Amino acid sequence: MSEKTNTITASCNFMNVTPIMAGLPYPPLQVKARNQAYASLLSIDYCGSVSELSAITQYINNENRLSYERCPIARTILGIAMAEMMHLQKLGELICLLGGRIDFTARYQNGGNRMWTPEYLTIPESVSKMLMADIEAEKAAAHQYQMHMDRIQDEYVNAVLARIIKDEEYHIMLLQWMLKEL
Repeated sequence: MSEKTNTITASCNFMNVTPIMAGLPYPPLQVKARNQAYASLLSIDYCGSVSELSAITQYINNENRLSYERCPIARTILGIAMAEMMHLQKLGELICLLGGRIDFTARYQNGGNRMWTPEYLTIPESVSKMLMADIEAEKAAAHQYQMHMDRIQDEYVNAVLARIIKDEEYHIMLLQWMLKEL
């Protein structure tokens, strides 16, 4: 007697998904000089509560949960996550050039250090609330980058941050459009 087994197959195809970014080149990754204070600011962008690591993790979680019912949205979310991965890589390289360390610890000016945690994520159930949370996270990231640019007196670092902001603004526009189309 043989048992018949049921299989479930993923129906969303993620082939050819590419990073979703503004169509502009990134400036070269360089710094004027080593600067621990600047490296610490970038560590917050790298792995703080509002950070590229948080964005990537939240987007991948949303993409996984949407892929079976909302494939086009899931594919777009994955493309945005891939762009955030590129931001993470660029920030990591800048932190190293500035003389900082990459260890998933955000280093705050008041001397407090905090290791990245999934507690930073917003994981709502509905698609509309997911998109709204993603929009708010992108807005917070763009605002934080601008605040850090105001404190960093290195035109090379600020050029990279300004370019990342362009991607974040593009993501906001795209997420708002998807939310409107629901």
